[in-house]
Amino acid sequence: MKKLRVDLGENSYDILIGSKTLHTVGDYLTSKGGKVFILSDTNVAPIFANTVTDSLIAKGYDCKLMVLPAGEPTKSIDSIVPIYSSMLEFNLTRKDLVVTLGGGVIGDLGGFVASTYLRGVDFVQIPTSLLAQVDSSVGGKVAVDLPEGKNLVGSFYQPKLVFIDTDVLEDLPDAYYIDGMAEVIKYGCIKDEKLFSLLESINSREEFMKRVEDIVYICCDIKRKVVEADERDNGERMLLNFGHTYGHAIEKYYRFTGYSHGQAVAIGMVFITAISERLGQTEKGTAQRIASILRKYGLPTDDKVAPEEVISAILNDKKNFGKKLHVVLLKKIGESFTYPTDAQYFLK
Repeated sequence: MKKLRVDLGENSYDILIGSKTLHTVGDYLTSKGGKVFILSDTNVAPIFANTVTDSLIAKGYDCKLMVLPAGEPTKSIDSIVPIYSSMLEFNLTRKDLVVTLGGGVIGDLGGFVASTYLRGVDFVQIPTSLLAQVDSSVGGKVAVDLPEGKNLVGSFYQPKLVFIDTDVLEDLPDAYYIDGMAEVIKYGCIKDEKLFSLLESINSREEFMKRVEDIVYICCDIKRKVVEADERDNGERMLLNFGHTYGHAIEKYYRFTGYSHGQAVAIGMVFITAISERLGQTEKGTAQRIASILRKYGLPTDDKVAPEEVISAILNDKKNFGKKLHVVLLKKIGESFTYPTDAQYFLK
């Protein structure tokens, strides 16, 4: 397995990336207790939960699996209390372990629960979607949604391990593969023109899967470096939100049922880049190049909703600092920066 070390002092941990390794996950856990609480969803658990629990039981762990409905609505404040109750019923202690087995929803939700249950219990991320493998499982940003917007209640709480088996992506429905590609493309946009060019050269999902371990490694390595430089999202880490401010607003406008996260971010990346090009902040042709690669991977590039209608959601964005909103812009593909402005920027 390939290994990346996220160096955060006492909060450091490894990212392990391999293929056909899920059945070995028990070999890599180092819980001081004997219990593991596994949180998963109705899409993932029927396929992978037995493999994980069998591996853990073989190593002497007592396991409990809780399966939640798949989908963004599960990542809500209303889901938390039933999870706490199930943990207490299992007599989970601070010496034990939480494992999140699923995509970004389960990882974010389970990580937030782990950070608050008994004031903090160790947790391990086992991401099973492309989006979670390249992005949300790394970096310790855990959260739930409120009706007013995404990820508005959360914390910074690093996992003890991120265990990535890229082979599980073979079972990923096309919609989830496409959704994850928005985040992969984002990494090329903000930090790595070579990655962006590689993605432009790939012509099918089958071709992508032949390169998937390398691509996941590149994305995780980019995020690792950014997180090490800015663990708590006060500076460089904001670059990871390219396309997200407008994307999150679009998601909220449609009450989290219109577009997936990746689709909304795709729209956001093109929208913000078109504005910054018009204002002379971005190299000409960049928005078109981003739109072309997004369409190639089946992602949308625009929406009919008027920007004026999503301004209120933008005002609730986490990247608001006082009266300033820090938007992420590109100088060109592979080179990004934050720009302090206000929500009116999205109307230019």
